[in-house]
Formats: sequence, C-alpha cells, structure tokens
Amino acid sequence: MAGKLNLDKLDLQIIAAMMEDAGISYADLGKRLFVSGGTIHVRIKKLQEYGVVKGTKLNVDLKQLGYDITAFVGIYLEKSSLYDTVAKDLKKIPEIVRLNYTTGNYSMFLEVVCKDINQLRFVLHDELQKIKGIERTETFISLDESFNRNVQVAPAS
Repeated sequence: MAGKLNLDKLDLQIIAAMMEDAGISYADLGKRLFVSGGTIHVRIKKLQEYGVVKGTKLNVDLKQLGYDITAFVGIYLEKSSLYDTVAKDLKKIPEIVRLNYTTGNYSMFLEVVCKDINQLRFVLHDELQKIKGIERTETFISLDESFNRNVQVAPAS
C-alpha cells in the first residue's frame, strides 16, 4: 500500500493486545480499549494492508502432538552470495520453522522441529547435506525452552 504508515497509541495497543491473545474478539478488544469493535476492525484491516499484521497464529504445545525434538543449526555457506538460493531450498523442508541470515560464525541459523531423533537425523543428513552451497553445519539440540515471548510494543492498556 502506498503512503506513509503512521501508527498511533491505539494501533500499538491493538497490536500488543492481539499479540497476547489473537483470539480476542474485536468487540471485546474494543471494550477493553474504549472504542467500538468496528474501529478495531478498521484498524486491523489497515495494519494488514500495510503488512504490519501478517496473520494470526495458534500457540500449540508441540510436545503434546508428539514433536519432542527442537534443534538449532548453524550453517556455513561456501559463499555468502548463495544465501538466497540456499534459503529457497531450505524453505522446502517442512521441519524447518525459522531461518535467519546472521553475522558471526554462521551465515545462516535455523530452527528445526521434529517428532524424534530419527526425523532430525533425516533432516540433517538426507535434506540439509544435499543442498548446494552449504559447506557444513553445526547442530545444537534444545533440552528445554524456558520462555518464548513477543516483543512488548506498547505499554499495557
């Protein structure tokens, strides 16, 4: 959408509230913020059009669904110019849930979620190692996630 994005206090309050609970109804959120549900709807639509809000996510306990392994993988590229090509290939691997282009030792850092160690081994050996441009990888298995939170974008309402 063309034009400059100007977020005001209400926009930030809406974003903060929905980051905390994306399932809240527009009417309930409007009551909490002392505006109409229609105002919330219009603001959310504007935020979506500008690409600030890119959808909503359901927060699921993956362990309850049988996903017992979370690992982080540092990737060394043969050349940093291969990032876009390698990223495109990595996106095809469904177990990879996050990918970042980084500074430091690794060119890329990714998060992978698997049901078990055999699935992780398959991803690491049969999937990652076949991608042209990856020189080598270093894997870290997560033993526990202490917390996972969103950035606080606005003071509590």
